[in-house]
Amino acid sequence: MTFARSLFGFAAAVLSVLAFGSVARIVWGPTDADRAVALDTMNSLVIAIMILLAAAYDSVLLVDLSIVYGGLSFVATMFLARYIERRSRS
Repeated sequence: MTFARSLFGFAAAVLSVLAFGSVARIVWGPTDADRAVALDTMNSLVIAIMILLAAAYDSVLLVDLSIVYGGLSFVATMFLARYIERRSRS
């Protein structure tokens, strides 16, 4: 195992801890908007983890998956924001 792979693995582990930390805000967030922001943050951290692991293991497939996951995450965040906006109006 090379030093670079170990460093990428350590960075991915730190980001994983941060992603699990945002689960607390999703579960116990005081408002729906806080929960939506925490979910978007967690999705961004998952994308960063996937990119780090792709660099560590020289995997183009993980890069492609992270791009698709990022697009789906963006669309889901937009739908969630629209739902929260409509619910707050009524």
